[in-house]
Amino acid sequence: MNIYDIAKKAGVSIATVSRVINGTGPVSQKTRDRVTKVMEELGYTPNVFARGLMVNSIKVLGLLTIDVRDLYHASAIHTIEVEARQRGYDVILCSTGNDINQKKKYLKLLLQKRVDGIILVGSVFKEKTDNSHILEAARDVPVVMINGDVEGDNIYSVICDDSFGVYSAVGHLVKRGRKDIVFINDVDTFSGIAKTRGFKKGMKEYGLNLKQDSIIKTTEGIDGGYAAVEKMINEGRKISAIVAAQDILAVGVLKRLQEAGIRVPEDIAVIGYDNSLISCCTTPELTTVDSKVEAISSLAIKTLIDVIEGKNVPVKTVITPELVIRGTA
Repeated sequence: MNIYDIAKKAGVSIATVSRVINGTGPVSQKTRDRVTKVMEELGYTPNVFARGLMVNSIKVLGLLTIDVRDLYHASAIHTIEVEARQRGYDVILCSTGNDINQKKKYLKLLLQKRVDGIILVGSVFKEKTDNSHILEAARDVPVVMINGDVEGDNIYSVICDDSFGVYSAVGHLVKRGRKDIVFINDVDTFSGIAKTRGFKKGMKEYGLNLKQDSIIKTTEGIDGGYAAVEKMINEGRKISAIVAAQDILAVGVLKRLQEAGIRVPEDIAVIGYDNSLISCCTTPELTTVDSKVEAISSLAIKTLIDVIEGKNVPVKTVITPELVIRGTA
């Protein structure tokens, strides 16, 4: 028996049950009485988790990410840790290495450590069957996902509209007279799938020829971008623009294009994604899509702590990315 069962039987939200238990926030006397009655009927005694911030919270949060070396994830981790600290929380960081078994292991570990809530950054797998452990964790503590979306009680999402981000990149290229556009992607995460969807939408709506080889799947990192361009050069393909799913891929793209004597943006325009630090370190500087990682991470930690404190928060929040025009497109 837990607060989710209480909420369901009383016909109220989990946040309302938390406010009744904590004695915080606006709750009508009628609703408070109904929740209290259900708790008494079920013989429910609030534990340390249910009492939240105001009563016996250990003020420790769990943070799961794929790879702490990744620029996007590193920026998210930094923002979350700084803002958690400002609100009086410590953070336990776990790096899963994109291994589903490690992800399950660390979720169990965080629950054993009795954290007050969990944030997932990039630790989401596309298969629906992989999400049972997230649902199970959410029965004990609130879970907030950055760029992930799993439906279930006590699970919240803060998402960048990556589909729109890549769609806008295609639109920018079309306005610059580019037609033979290629999209280079590395991983089929929630975000990666959305970006691919946005590319297809852009190609279709702008009347461009979406061929089977218009989307290139490659490995991660600089080497992945480099290899994708190497393949196109060896095949003798003629293109006018490349959209890379991450800035780090775009760096590899630029490296191989420059080695081949191909001018950027005169011969081939290049757009990256994330507006990471390296986007200003290339020559020319990289045109990219700002995925608002700091804003998303800030909102994610605020959402989690607000839930812990019994406040009402939206189940899903979507942030709109922004194209940052520099020298490559």
